[in-house]
Amino acid sequence: MASAKKETKTIIKYLSLVTLTLQNAILGLSMRYARTRSGDMFMSSTAVVMAEFVKLFSCIGLVYKEEGSWKKCAKALHSTIIQQPFDTLKVSIPSLVYIVQNNLLYVSASHLDAATYQVTYQLKILTTAMFTFLILKRSLLFIQWVALIILLIGVVLVQLAQTDDGPVNGIKQNRLIGFGAALSACVLSGFAGIYFEKILKGSDISVWMRNVQLSFLSLPFGLFTCLLYDWNKIWYDGFFFGYNYFVWYLVVLQAGGGLIVAVVVKYADNILKGFATSLAIVISCVVSVYLFNFNLTSQFVSGALLVICSIFMYNYRPKTSDSQTNINHNIKV
Repeated sequence: MASAKKETKTIIKYLSLVTLTLQNAILGLSMRYARTRSGDMFMSSTAVVMAEFVKLFSCIGLVYKEEGSWKKCAKALHSTIIQQPFDTLKVSIPSLVYIVQNNLLYVSASHLDAATYQVTYQLKILTTAMFTFLILKRSLLFIQWVALIILLIGVVLVQLAQTDDGPVNGIKQNRLIGFGAALSACVLSGFAGIYFEKILKGSDISVWMRNVQLSFLSLPFGLFTCLLYDWNKIWYDGFFFGYNYFVWYLVVLQAGGGLIVAVVVKYADNILKGFATSLAIVISCVVSVYLFNFNLTSQFVSGALLVICSIFMYNYRPKTSDSQTNINHNIKV
């Protein structure tokens, strides 16, 4: 019986590795393809809103599964969201931040190739560490500080390795805009994750219920973003202009990918998550060469290897420092 449980746990761990890897790699590649394909271009602001709708109903379904009946589910939603307005309002800050972040990721994917986007977005490790130190007053190990420096050097090398700003399928590219959007998204991701970890402490609210709160509050912010930036286009062309099966797939992938990760990540230790992120970078590089005619230079490879190395170094935890492990990556999905 014990060996059967151990074998099942091992299988789940490796399934976690595959799931995390594919989710990390496929999302970046899919966003890049969606933003550079020929044909009518969908509005990224509407895609962000639809992803929040999918996430909201998915999390409500998971809350229903936890409660066991729709009556108990409705009661739990009412008592958590309506009867605790102050607690709900606290969640409004990360809700707004995540909406802005997701829109910035689309901007970044529009101007950076998938491989560069995947590597650059690892700067969220640096920003998360920064806000961990500033907000939670949590110290970092010496090896983690070294890892952050190596990460920064690796990303700089990757950015300097790619200088071609030529159009892709007639769509103008601007690497500076893409990098600025990715960097801003990393800063917002780090802040929102640590802020959310801080407000979650001492709360007995489940992860799924917290995500219901997040998505519920994100929708008004997302709709406001649509009206602010794309009102004229929505008015004349419609909310779902440019949508096809691939765009709907991307919406579901963006919403459901995080939900899947939230389920499996508890079975994956830090080293396994490091492998997943590193493999995702490798997959993005290889696929980009064949799918997007990406020019893989020695400088890019050097920078990517430094980033991968920094991920493993940062996630390394001696047994005496397990209490310092961050939980923010397991919260927002």
